[in-house]
Amino acid sequence: MKIVLGSDHAGFARKEEIKAYLESQGLMVIDVGCFSAERVDYPDFGYAAAKKVASKEADYGIVVCFTGIGIGMAANKVKGVRCATVASLDQVDLTRRHNDANMLAFGAKYVDKDLAFKLIDKFLETPFDGGRHQARVDKLDKGC
Repeated sequence: MKIVLGSDHAGFARKEEIKAYLESQGLMVIDVGCFSAERVDYPDFGYAAAKKVASKEADYGIVVCFTGIGIGMAANKVKGVRCATVASLDQVDLTRRHNDANMLAFGAKYVDKDLAFKLIDKFLETPFDGGRHQARVDKLDKGC
């Protein structure tokens, strides 16, 4: 499984922790940056990560900025990407089961390293329910 990671400067340290965790789990990681804590613009990296998911170069994506909101918005500009900004296991469970989310956005301010690892594990183990939810996901992918 390939997972693409992206962050801005505020999410850089958390992204690096996530990268090490994923690699320790035997997962392949594509890191689209940023590559230091020097100031950058989150849309560049949210969009770059989302392009990898949309093109199927990566199975899933995880992006991190200060709140998770801006970088998640950037990712959702890419057709075929369903990025959810989450901070709880329940949110991850529901966004996988009901929305077939293919990306997660975290806020470094709200999601510490240990919680991030738990959220990622939940994300990767939770399947999409399909059924009545499929029509809604299809609408999201078509642009409503």
